Amino acid sequence: MNLVTKSAIDFTTPAVLSDGEIVDDFCLSKHVQNKYAVLFFYPLDFTFVCPTELISFSNKIEDFSKRGVEVIGVSVDSKFSHCKWRKTPVNDGGIGEVSYTLVSDIKKSISRDYGVLHDDSIALRATFVIDDKFIVRHQSINDLPLGRNIDEFTRIVDAIKHNEEYGEVCPAGWKKGKPAMQASNEGVADYLNSYSEEL
Repeated sequence: MNLVTKSAIDFTTPAVLSDGEIVDDFCLSKHVQNKYAVLFFYPLDFTFVCPTELISFSNKIEDFSKRGVEVIGVSVDSKFSHCKWRKTPVNDGGIGEVSYTLVSDIKKSISRDYGVLHDDSIALRATFVIDDKFIVRHQSINDLPLGRNIDEFTRIVDAIKHNEEYGEVCPAGWKKGKPAMQASNEGVADYLNSYSEEL
């Protein structure tokens, strides 16, 4: 199911906010209004690969914040499970007080709507980058054993913003501050003439 170039699917659901407050009416579109967002799905609280990803997102939250990006995690666990996992110390398999919202998809409707529900039970490791117009600009899905590289999502946001600001397209492996190129035959020829060996 491809959502890229389409409007993100809105939802209102229980969640645990970044300050630990439990709410029953977290609304995605209201929370991210006029901001970029990284919406990521993970299988379950209190599992194995998941805490490494959630802690990595939290450790890098300033990288997202300075880009105006909200981070939201989603799993099929209850709001109470999210709360308990946040209160479990990292050295006991918890995630600590992560600095972003964790959404409860206990009815599995959000995972199903986004096309990432696996075996009608848990979400795959899916990530959606949503722009400030609420349009999905990137999506990726990992199988259950495969953890994500969190830095890739700040790179994607940088690339989207570079394209919007300068009209240039971003080649393979592009990072902020590196040369991009014009979307033309001349542009790609010029870029490859200078940088093909670095690809």
